[in-house]
Amino acid sequence: MTGRRVLFLGIFVSILLTYTIWLGGSIPASIIKLPDQGLNWYYWKLPNPTFWSRATAWSMYLGHQFSIWACIWWAQRSQLKYKTALHPINYLMLAINSVFIALHFLQTYIWYDALAQDTSIWASQGAVVLLLVFVLILETPRRGLFFGNSVPFHQQFLRIIKLYHGYFFSFAAIYTFWYHPMEATLGHLVGFLYMFLLLLQSSLMFNRTHVNRWWTFTLEISVLLHSVVVSWMLGQSKWPTFLFGFFGILVLTQLHGLPLGISMKRTIYTAFLVSVLAVYGLTERGLGRIYEVTYIPLIEFGLVSAIYLIFLLILWTISLLPVKT
Repeated sequence: MTGRRVLFLGIFVSILLTYTIWLGGSIPASIIKLPDQGLNWYYWKLPNPTFWSRATAWSMYLGHQFSIWACIWWAQRSQLKYKTALHPINYLMLAINSVFIALHFLQTYIWYDALAQDTSIWASQGAVVLLLVFVLILETPRRGLFFGNSVPFHQQFLRIIKLYHGYFFSFAAIYTFWYHPMEATLGHLVGFLYMFLLLLQSSLMFNRTHVNRWWTFTLEISVLLHSVVVSWMLGQSKWPTFLFGFFGILVLTQLHGLPLGISMKRTIYTAFLVSVLAVYGLTERGLGRIYEVTYIPLIEFGLVSAIYLIFLLILWTISLLPVKT
């Protein structure tokens, strides 16, 4: 079977799985939760966790994580080449992800608690942010960072990112997948749909679909929708920060990896500027807070710089070590 066919089938199945979460939403919704305690608090967890709620969440997460890592290790060790048809390892990864998705359904409905009981909400969010940052680095040879201009990254740096990105990406996706119980709030539904798509993407490694620019762009830009929906759901007023922050990264970087003409790009630039001025100039937010649109680009590009500086520091330190003769 071709990767393209599996991709479209996988997207359809991901939507069905999300619908299934919605159908079963009354079960997790019936769990009594503690009152919301602020920014650092994750609301959807048991007031009194049990041994089994913890043991099932952690054992299933670790089983899922190490199974996928083993597949990545085997595929790289076997030096697989990109092709249109699926490799046997792709079918295995699809099966593994399917089994653990089913287990997560059961785990939520029987024991409810996920990894949120024992780990910080910032760990889950930070993992996804770093995933997006590593994508920016990984794609620089093709689209640069700013308006398509190339970035003079050290080639060894890019080779390391390319070699190990699968391990980190799968961690970010699987950890986040197991961080949340399968609640049927709008934010959870959009988030789980996104996680299903990321798991599908990881299952298609060494397939040409895995590097299809329109598909990878869709995955990148989907975080815009999720972040805005979650902000609205929580009653927060900072949704423009997420909307225009991720829209700004699209304008600065992501747009330039797509085969678009200059007229289309100018149309998108104009839409960005007009929408920013409309939201900040014609609403109570005011132009005095328009600086908010820079937060997310500054964070992501700042992290790109920090990661590269750490690499250069390590490289410089190694160069100072005495050479064995």
